[in-house]
Formats: sequence, C-alpha cells, structure tokens
Amino acid sequence: MTVYGYARVSTEGQTLAVQEAQLAEAGAIKVFSEKISGASAGNRNALAKALAALKAGDVLVVTRLDRLARSTRDLLNVLDTIAKAGAGFRSLADTWADTTTPHGRLMLTVLGGLAEFERELIKARTGEGRKRAKARGVHMGRPSALTAHQQREALERRRAGEALTDIARTFGVSHTTISRLR
Repeated sequence: MTVYGYARVSTEGQTLAVQEAQLAEAGAIKVFSEKISGASAGNRNALAKALAALKAGDVLVVTRLDRLARSTRDLLNVLDTIAKAGAGFRSLADTWADTTTPHGRLMLTVLGGLAEFERELIKARTGEGRKRAKARGVHMGRPSALTAHQQREALERRRAGEALTDIARTFGVSHTTISRLR
C-alpha cells in the first residue's frame, strides 16, 4: 500500500508548505502539488498525475476536501476514478471522508446516492418541460433544412422519378435529406 498526497493552493501568493508537511506527516511518500484554482477542474495536471499513479490498495490523502474538489459532482467524479483504480481516499480534516473505513464508505455512498437522486430529479423536470413544450407545438431538435414549400416540391419531383442527388443539389442539401421526406 502506497500513500500519495495531493496539495493545491488557489493563488500564487499562497504556499503549499503547510499542506505538504501535513501530508508527509500522514505518511504520504509522494505529494503531487499545484498552484491552480479549483474552478479550473480540467487543468489540474498534478491531480491527474496523482490519480494515474494509484494502484489497487493505494490511498490518496488530502488535507481538506476543498483542496480536491469544488463541487459535489467534481468530488464524486474524482472518488469514482479512485475507486476504479482499486484505491482508497482520505481527507485529514474531514474524517468522515475516508473510503478506507466502513463508516467513511457509508458516508460517501450516501452522498453519492443524494447526487444520483438530484440527477434523476433534474432528468424528470427536463422531461416534463419537454412534454409541455411539445404540447404547445414547440419544435424539438434541429430546424428543418427545407421549408414546407421546398419539401412539397422535392416530394413532387421524387414522384416524377427525378434522381435524389439532382433534387438535393437544387436545394443545397444531402440526398439523404431528400430520401427522408414523407
């Protein structure tokens, strides 16, 4: 089992020394550190390297949860990556956030369940909104490439036996657009 640490500060004026010392004291053999805003979730290269280094049985330790993630969604995504590596996670200041203990796994499972419940609520509300919009006659999806008049003309030309590619060329669309007309 290898213990890795992850330290992050948001601005150049802050120092990583305190976090790095706490992580070393917690047993981290290597600390991945960076000075970057947590809001820049996609640009945290040191975190990506820390996650890539994890093997089954390893543990990633942070001083506080806010050093790892800026939102519940971000936290759950990172924890999922850690779990898929077969590794554990521990926050020194947030003792409940420790996947190496049964209680910590329970707390994080509850947190994950709440996030999943929230996603389902959002999906249901979106679906209801879509149904109401359709009932009002709102067109969903991409707008049609052809006007109603052009569609009628294309259909008449198809019935007359004209080639799909010739009709499509006239309207500046793909032959598959013409073939889908009913």
